[in-house]
Amino acid sequence: MNLHLFVPDIFWPDGSQTDIYQHLKLPALETILAKSNRFEVGGEVLESWLCKIFNVNKQQDWPIASILLQREKNRIEVGESYWLRADPVHLRVENNHILLGDNQILNISLKEATSFADSINEFFSDEGVTLLPLHSDRWYVKCDETPELQTFLLSQVVGKNINDLLSRGKEGAIWNSRINEIQMFLHEHPLNRNREIQGELPVNSIWIWGGGVRPSEVRTSYTGIWGNHVLVHALAEMGKVMCHDLPENADEVLNHSGNSGEQLIVLDNLQKYACYRDAYNWRNELMKMERDWFDPLFQALKKRQIQQLKLTIINESSTKDFVLTPGSLWKFWAAVRPLGTYS
Repeated sequence: MNLHLFVPDIFWPDGSQTDIYQHLKLPALETILAKSNRFEVGGEVLESWLCKIFNVNKQQDWPIASILLQREKNRIEVGESYWLRADPVHLRVENNHILLGDNQILNISLKEATSFADSINEFFSDEGVTLLPLHSDRWYVKCDETPELQTFLLSQVVGKNINDLLSRGKEGAIWNSRINEIQMFLHEHPLNRNREIQGELPVNSIWIWGGGVRPSEVRTSYTGIWGNHVLVHALAEMGKVMCHDLPENADEVLNHSGNSGEQLIVLDNLQKYACYRDAYNWRNELMKMERDWFDPLFQALKKRQIQQLKLTIINESSTKDFVLTPGSLWKFWAAVRPLGTYS
């Protein structure tokens, strides 16, 4: 069996904070990195990397909205229409920056999402744009015609200043103007006043992204996939690949009877802490991964239960692949170094 671990944000996003790695006990992970053959290419984000391994081409954007629609409970006809995500977000002004937060800090219920979307749709009925809140934090917009529009993935903007990340293209100004109107409408919305009274952050904008037409074909070389991210399951369903929810640790993967071929494991929990610079939980999650995933898989490789272990680490500046085989463990000259030296 060959295993491919995909783990965004193993490296802390702020390279100047080298002390973030101090006192992290990661012997298995650091040994894997030290003994592996290494390859490095350009940066990625989770959604773009997943699309590429499923041979989904980028259109104007990565067509995330049209792919995910099949995973929503209220299945609707996707057809050949152009779909956008239009997710609820919280914007905070800080100095000259506008910082964006997603549902990780908003915690919107589906009931709230429906109420927000209904009131926005009623107010903007003349615009011909209708929000569909099919999940609490996954809202959609169907476009009658393909807009000349390029957007940034939500994962690219969470926790960041959005001033230089607004929609672009011939119709970018139109959509940015619509969003500004929505922001003004939401400013005094009764639901937001109730949220603030309850100590919750207001939903004061939406973020459009992931536009495109549903791909006609999705395919991958993996024979099995393990992960919790909704895009993983949507792509696997389209590609007719067996997809499992991520177990608590590596044991279930190693003992699964159908583990022939190459298995992909998506461990994306570090991302939600890295984007908000939550160092405490990022460190704790990394040590948990060491215990539950890196060490058991490393031991399985030593026993030749795994023939090849590949670890892919991404951020927006680089994609690093580390490929380890049982024979690689004899590389006595490859000294084990602290994790931060690989970032």
